[in-house]
Amino acid sequence: MTEPAGGGLLDSLRRMLATLLALAATRLELVTTELEEEMHRLARLLLWSVASLLAASLALVLGAVTIIIACWDTGRLAAAVGLTALFTTAALVGWWVVRRQVRERPPLLAATRQELAHDQAALGSEPTALRREGGANVGPGEGL
Repeated sequence: MTEPAGGGLLDSLRRMLATLLALAATRLELVTTELEEEMHRLARLLLWSVASLLAASLALVLGAVTIIIACWDTGRLAAAVGLTALFTTAALVGWWVVRRQVRERPPLLAATRQELAHDQAALGSEPTALRREGGANVGPGEGL
């Protein structure tokens, strides 16, 4: 005997649904992994930044006091002004470095976006970002 056509169709739909759920679960795991990595990266960055700032502040204060004491009789005001200018310059350079690193970080969830674009391409629909790059018109809300 042959199986009814509806049974084969239902089995195909179940397999397709199972595949789609597995695909969604994989993508969700990727998003979770990327978010955890980003949180760890930010925590390390914050910890090292605070430790470095604390050590640098102590070193700068002690160094400044030492220099001012050494120049006490000859030019304590000039030493204080020079050290202030040096510390201000160092602070500005540090701010510039941190700002550059924040701007150059990889985009959040980049791997997930790339995998979703591959999934869209595999399913036969063109990813939105690729349509925009190809010169197609962008509808309202799509350019945000």
